[in-house]
Amino acid sequence: MRLRLEFSTEPFDLGEAPPHALVAREVVGEAGLEAVEVGPFGHSAEGGRDAVIEAVHDLLRRAFDAGATRISVQVESVDAVDTGSRPPADGERPR
Repeated sequence: MRLRLEFSTEPFDLGEAPPHALVAREVVGEAGLEAVEVGPFGHSAEGGRDAVIEAVHDLLRRAFDAGATRISVQVESVDAVDTGSRPPADGERPR
């Protein structure tokens, strides 16, 4: 099963990335997740079920230890996404 992880850490700092945000990015990198997207207010990545679940565990523990006061997490199965009545076209990613 393939999962997509979306997360954000707070408090935000518009001047530079706070330590908890840097740690969260580090966790995702260490987990070997794919399709990593890093944004100013949220991040996402994809990977196998076990890798994503372990990354979420590490992310929560390490980001709170680094000063996060709130962490928002959403995980969804990419495999179960309904593509409608047609299969995805070549190169098209199901959404």
